[in-house]
Amino acid sequence: MRRPRGANKYRGNGMGQLRAVVSIRERPAEAEDRAVPGHGEGDLIRGTGGSAIGTLVERSSRLVLLVKLDRVDAVTVAAALGTHILTLPEHLRRSLTWDQGKEMGRHVQFTIDTGVQVYFCDPKSPWQRGSNENTNGLLRQYLPKRTDLKVHTQAELDAIALELNGRPRQTLKLMTPSEKFAEAVALTR
Repeated sequence: MRRPRGANKYRGNGMGQLRAVVSIRERPAEAEDRAVPGHGEGDLIRGTGGSAIGTLVERSSRLVLLVKLDRVDAVTVAAALGTHILTLPEHLRRSLTWDQGKEMGRHVQFTIDTGVQVYFCDPKSPWQRGSNENTNGLLRQYLPKRTDLKVHTQAELDAIALELNGRPRQTLKLMTPSEKFAEAVALTR
C-alpha cells in the first residue's frame, strides 16, 4: 500500500499505544481533594541528548522526589521509579497519576511490584497533574531546559529535592513540603 513519506505506519493500528490503561476518572475521590496523603503525580523532565529525570510529587504535601534515569525506556523508568517509591512508608504509597507517555508502558508490572496503582490523564491534559506541572516549573530553576541532565548524580538530585522541599508554599499556608509530609506521616501512624 502506498503512503505519503511523512505518514506514520503505526498510526491507527493500535501499535505503540499504552495497554490496560486505568483512567484518572477512576482514581479515588480522596486523591482529588488531597485529603489523604500518599497519592502522587509523576512525569519526566527532559534535557538534551535524550536525557531525562523522573519527578514524583506527593499531592497533599507537594513533597518532591527526583529520580536519575540512565535511559528513557519503559523498563528503566518503571524500575527506577519503583525503587524510589518503595522508600516511602507503605501507607503513603496509594496511587500515581501519569500522562500518556510511553515511558510508563510497564505500568502493570510497576503496580504489581510496588502495590501503587497507576492512573493515566487524558491525552494533552497537563492540568490533570497540576501539582507536578507546577513543581516541574520550579525545578527548571535548578535544571534548565536545553541542558544535558545525565551529568547530575542522584546525590545532586536529592540535594535539589531537599532544597525544594524546604521552601515554604503559600498553598500549604507557608509550611514547607517536608513539614507537611512529616505531619502526614505522624497522623497516619
